Amino acid sequence: MINKKMLNKKTLNNKTFNKVLIANRGEIAVRIIRTAKDLGFRTVAVFSDADRNAPHVTMADEAIFIGNAPAAESYLNSNKLIDAAKKCGANAIHPGYGFLSENSSFAHACELAEIIFIGPSADAIELMGSKRQAKIAMKNANVPCIPSYEGNIQSDDVLISHAINIGFPLMIKASAGGGGRGMRLVKDESELVDAIKSARSESLNAFGNDELIVEKALSDARHIEIQIFADSHGNTIHLAERDCSVQRRHQKVIEEAPSLAVSEELRAKMGEAAILAAKACNYVGAGTVEFLLDASGDFYFLEMNTRLQVEHPVTELVTGLDLVALQLNIANGEVLPISQQQLVIKGHAIEVRLYAEDPADNFMPQTGDVLLWQPALMDDATTEISIKPSKTSLRIDSGIVEGQTISSFYDPMLAKLIAFGDNREQARRRLIRLVQDSHLLGVRDNRAFLSEILSDQTFIEGKVTTNFIADKFADNASLVKQIVSHEDLLVASVLMTCTNFTRANVNQQTVHHKKTFHSASLGERLISLSCSNVVTKLTVSQLSNNQHLVSNADASWTESLEIIELSERQIRYSTQGVIKTRGFVFDTNPTSPSLWLTSEKGNLQFFDQTFLANKTQAGGSEQVLASMDGLVIEILVNPADSVKAGDIIAVIEAMKMEHQLKASVDGVVEKILVSANQQVKARQLMVQLNANTSTDNSADNNANISADKIARK
Repeated sequence: MINKKMLNKKTLNNKTFNKVLIANRGEIAVRIIRTAKDLGFRTVAVFSDADRNAPHVTMADEAIFIGNAPAAESYLNSNKLIDAAKKCGANAIHPGYGFLSENSSFAHACELAEIIFIGPSADAIELMGSKRQAKIAMKNANVPCIPSYEGNIQSDDVLISHAINIGFPLMIKASAGGGGRGMRLVKDESELVDAIKSARSESLNAFGNDELIVEKALSDARHIEIQIFADSHGNTIHLAERDCSVQRRHQKVIEEAPSLAVSEELRAKMGEAAILAAKACNYVGAGTVEFLLDASGDFYFLEMNTRLQVEHPVTELVTGLDLVALQLNIANGEVLPISQQQLVIKGHAIEVRLYAEDPADNFMPQTGDVLLWQPALMDDATTEISIKPSKTSLRIDSGIVEGQTISSFYDPMLAKLIAFGDNREQARRRLIRLVQDSHLLGVRDNRAFLSEILSDQTFIEGKVTTNFIADKFADNASLVKQIVSHEDLLVASVLMTCTNFTRANVNQQTVHHKKTFHSASLGERLISLSCSNVVTKLTVSQLSNNQHLVSNADASWTESLEIIELSERQIRYSTQGVIKTRGFVFDTNPTSPSLWLTSEKGNLQFFDQTFLANKTQAGGSEQVLASMDGLVIEILVNPADSVKAGDIIAVIEAMKMEHQLKASVDGVVEKILVSANQQVKARQLMVQLNANTSTDNSADNNANISADKIARK
């Protein structure tokens, strides 16, 4: 039988590498490739069907196709990854984060194949991957832990007994869990039995393991994590802390370094505890020890992540160290280049995660084409990885390019936006500008949500805890359906009329390829714009080549706009005496052409419904469109059924979630264009309704939508 510990020790001490395969995708693959090239290593990218034209594929020295788009057939298939490494002669694999980065079986398979796994040993990953075993190991190492039960007797009666002794509120957690799955907050004893049952069931389904731990719940705590590094020569250091307290459903939203809540003395104590945790599992490489910090200054071990973290850039900016370079060099047998005494923390850095998701629709992931990606970096800033702070100190780690398709197969995180400052307030102001002025069109994103958090007084004062979003941010405007302003309608209607935006033009792609735009003939034009299923009828009067007057159908408001400058993607205009600039792009999809317009409150997508006036009504659309790429699970209506606005028409599955599609108007089902088990694209027409033409009582005979179908959903 092979001794894994001895094999790993031999690999670390006696082998070096010159070519590294990056077993990942997106921004982290790009990040690793850049540093690996800078250090002189050859790089190999892997890609699925969905990523053939992704940036990481073109950046690497070589690229290998590893399978179909579903992750289980590509990025999660360890055999394909190891075969790819052997095929191209890569003698090391960097797993990035996510996918197989914390999979002990994959790390062990690399060892057996004599390929260096750039990370800790399989034994360390396995130990820290079990919350129950990790908690036991940490208690034995004298690392502060939350009062808990993590014993091997897992009967409900034993868990209930220990829970009552610990006291409420408490957390039931899946031992093998992560990302909030298999986790339940229990506020009193009456909720305990159901919480254990549901947590155990979810854990078994998600992780194939139904072991649970029970621990005291800390309210209004901060989530503080310590970055550690250990080499194969016995040296272990910490790189201070990151504050990751701004979270949504146990998922980090904003991270910063250092933490306002951590003094020099507390940093030393937490750092020492993190090093103890690393040494307890003979750790080698990059790792992060996560703690909860209560209001009294006491801290408790939460878990250890045995990989590079998403939020590593903030540590890089305040330390001036390249964490990926440290990983690569340590895996290549080198000694840590810095001692604990040499570590210097300077300035402040804050990071936000840019997601393709709609915060106003319960953060539903979004799919579609990247029509415009315009990061707002200042003149001397760059999208290249900048480890040490520059003059402007802005950084974007991105894995997207224009023309790329955001699919439903992978995590919707697209990029990370990071700002550095001499102090926290300077970093915060810089980051707000970076978030607000960076534009992504083609899908909805969470930039307005991020901007609102960064501008919130509680965040400004540095007083956020893990309960911040749930308790104090739930009613924020960025979390409800965006209200389209008069100015939004004004700009959109002028763009659609002065550029001759018609279905014929779009289908011929004449609009999309124009270098400059020419106004249509002077006069008056009626236009119906649809945005978020709300149709607005407008009158656009072109007074001169650059002057426009727009009013709504009942003339309750009228606004004027003067075009100052108009290019293919940007309009500079004046209205009410204020000059502004906005980005836009036309989507030339022949079945559903549209205009995407930037807005401070979120991206807006407008459809010209003028030529479909007999098929729409104010307040909604008769077209039921797929919300994203996905699989049709069920169609809940039949032709000639009567429906009411809000009725569920169909259900699709995407990103392992079911999404309900609802009617936005009262009417009758005219045509069904898809069927169950069919793959659909985002905004594909699924069901055509006929808005309330002459619905009478006889319509009841059509059963509206059968109540039993609705009940099932």
